[in-house]
Amino acid sequence: MNSITLFLEGLTKYNFLQTALVTAILVGIMSGIVGSFIILRGMSLMGDAISHAVLPGVAVAYMLGINLLIGASIFGLLAAMLIGFVTMKSKLKNDTAIGIVFSSFFALGFILISMAESTTNLHHILFGNVLAVSDQDLITTAIVLVVVVLFVVLFYKELLITSFDNTFARAYGLKTQVLHYGLMLILTLVTVTALQTVGIILIVAMLITPAATAYLLTNKMSSMIMIAATFSVFASVIGLYFSFTFNWASGPAIVLTAAVFFLLAFLFSPKQGILIKKRAAN
Repeated sequence: MNSITLFLEGLTKYNFLQTALVTAILVGIMSGIVGSFIILRGMSLMGDAISHAVLPGVAVAYMLGINLLIGASIFGLLAAMLIGFVTMKSKLKNDTAIGIVFSSFFALGFILISMAESTTNLHHILFGNVLAVSDQDLITTAIVLVVVVLFVVLFYKELLITSFDNTFARAYGLKTQVLHYGLMLILTLVTVTALQTVGIILIVAMLITPAATAYLLTNKMSSMIMIAATFSVFASVIGLYFSFTFNWASGPAIVLTAAVFFLLAFLFSPKQGILIKKRAAN
């Protein structure tokens, strides 16, 4: 009996695997949606910063016994505001402020986690363990996905304009700062819900890699979102298969699958693939 058959049989028998699959798909969809805007706005480093900055919030929430989303959201928004404050009030560039804030928050998170004496949870937080996702985690993930979709649907035009031309958006009268921090909050929520699947260290890869793959394949924003979400879902499902079958860490398995999709697009994209360009040049 081959591994794919075993995986499919496992899906029919084990509730934990069914929960993991659905959660991985939901996280894949929201990562593709949010990642598309992160790519277009040139905020990949900010995504990395937020993903690391939520660690102390997760630690505090764990120690207080409250929902991880509450602690992580507070620290995620705090990090975004601190980065903006340091950039505006000093001569430092945005990337420098990001480096200072996210490394400081990440270090604080490590200390708080060690104080909580929860090394097992720390490993899962950093690298993910989709097979340990609970039914409550699934419900939370579904709720966050609904919030993400509603945010994008309600503010799609505004997000599109600010992503392509922020100066024009301000001149047009859009509240660009409000949109920015709204997107940061959404990014924080996605980051926290992805803790179990890919972990804090690798969530930025799931936000960026599928969206970057889609960026190579289309010039239309709506198509980019759909393609990014699709690739992210496929990467999540295939990564889950490898995690279950070969006992690999779920986070790295999912991220490496996404990286393979990007490599294929990078090489063979009809308009952007380097091999296609080389063949056309010849």
